[in-house]
Amino acid sequence: MKRWIPFLKSEPTVAVVRLNGVIASGARGQLNDQAIGPILEKAFSRGKPKAVALEINSPGGSPVQSALIGARIRRLAEEKDIPVLAFVEDVAASGGYWLAAAADEIYADHSSVVGSIGVISAGFGAHVFLSRQGIERRVHTAGESKSMLDPFRPEKEEDVARLKRLLGQIHTNFIDHVQSRRGDKLDKSEDLFTGEIWTGKDAQDVGLIDGIGHIVPVLKDRFGDKVKLRRYGVRKSVFQRFGATLAQDALAGVEERAEYARFGL
Repeated sequence: MKRWIPFLKSEPTVAVVRLNGVIASGARGQLNDQAIGPILEKAFSRGKPKAVALEINSPGGSPVQSALIGARIRRLAEEKDIPVLAFVEDVAASGGYWLAAAADEIYADHSSVVGSIGVISAGFGAHVFLSRQGIERRVHTAGESKSMLDPFRPEKEEDVARLKRLLGQIHTNFIDHVQSRRGDKLDKSEDLFTGEIWTGKDAQDVGLIDGIGHIVPVLKDRFGDKVKLRRYGVRKSVFQRFGATLAQDALAGVEERAEYARFGL
C-alpha cells in the first residue's frame, strides 16, 4: 500500500558573509577582493538564499579593494535577484562603510561607529634627521614626478597639490557611490562627506543606516523564526594555522590595531 507523503516546505535560508578587518590587497590584507570574492560567489549561488547578510567590522583601507568588493556584491545581487542586508558591528568606517553601502539595507548597534566618508594619506618626513646625521640623499629619475613625496627630501608644494588632487578624485568617487546607493535616505541638510563619524541612532537620523538591529532578531523578524543562517568566511591555510606567517601576521596585527584606534576602538 502506497503512503502519501505531503510536500515538505523547506525553511528559508539566509547566507551570511563576514567582512572583517582592514581592507588591503595582497597577503597583508585580511579583506580584499581576491580573498572574499569566491566566498561571495558561493554565498549568492548555493541553495537559493532568501537574502545575503553581510557582517561588517572594518575601519576601512584600500579604496580600490573596497570598490571591487562593493561592485561584486552589487553584480551578484542583481544577477541573482537577491536582497542584501548589512549588519555593522564595532565599525563600518571609510572603506568599511563603502562595503555597507553596497547593501540594500544597513543595520547597526547603538554604539557602532559609522561614516568617515573621506580619503586620507599619511606619511613622514626624515630629511632633517638625515641632514643632522650628515647623510646625503641621492635620487635619480627619468620623469620629473617619479620621486613625488620622497620622505627623505623636503616636501614640495607641487607634490602636495598633486596628492590633494588625487585624493579629491577618490573622495568624489566615494561620495558618488554613497549617494547612488543611499539616495533620498540621506539627510540633505547635513554635510555627510567631511570624514565625520556617527554612532547608531545619529547615523540613522542622517540616513547612513536604516535602523538599529542585530543580525538574528532582524532576520527572524523578516523571514520567520525558523530562518536558517548559512555562514561563509575565509579559511586560513595550513601554514597560517600553524604559525608559518607569524612575523607577517604580527605586523599586520599592529597595523590593523592602529586603524581601529583611529575610531577609539
